[in-house]
Amino acid sequence: MPIAAGPAGRCNGVPRPVFWKVGATDGIRRSQIAHLDRDRGLVVEARRDPTAFEPLYRRYLAQVYSYAYYELGDHHEAEDATERTFLFALSGLPRFQERAHPEDGQGASTFRVWLFRIARNVVANQRRGRRRHRWAPLEAASAVADPMDVEGRATDRAAAADAWAAVGRLPGDRRRAVVLRFVDEMSTAEIAGILGRSEGAVRVLIHRALRSVARDLDKREASFTPAELPGNPAR
Repeated sequence: MPIAAGPAGRCNGVPRPVFWKVGATDGIRRSQIAHLDRDRGLVVEARRDPTAFEPLYRRYLAQVYSYAYYELGDHHEAEDATERTFLFALSGLPRFQERAHPEDGQGASTFRVWLFRIARNVVANQRRGRRRHRWAPLEAASAVADPMDVEGRATDRAAAADAWAAVGRLPGDRRRAVVLRFVDEMSTAEIAGILGRSEGAVRVLIHRALRSVARDLDKREASFTPAELPGNPAR
């Protein structure tokens, strides 16, 4: 194996080069990168024994289902897409390659990015099989108000419903980026991997999406009049 000079050492007071095998640091770097994937241990176990896939399934079931539901707008179709996603993931696990980077930070999950790429393809195939597509009622994702806050609950729910309805009217990747960021709580790097875009492009998508939602809500508020309130006679 070839060798390369490292930092100088000293022998009897005389500087001398220190040599190591080229590639020796590759293993160190690989181990540093590998530990960044929080799912690595579960993936290794599932590769050895497919019945050990269940912890990965449980960890991401709700996230995959919510993504499929927001895209398809139907509970039964979302369940079917979720099932297909995990079946494809289980069968493809031997071919899965970790691609974590140190800059992704501790806890980055390359398995999650890979899983959501599968989900995105499954959902796209189901949508192509439809005659027409019905957008998901994103207002269903509104935050749950404090059950003791009787006064504010209706107002909070209505405001959240309006906001998510506006998100539902966003074009494709803008809507997906918002859902992945604020519902599934993914990092910009993970969203970039799922959508096949750069992190900068994802930031722009989210920024433009939020601006569009704000404009949409402003227009809705500007067009609202007291006459629209229940019990108020129209003028």
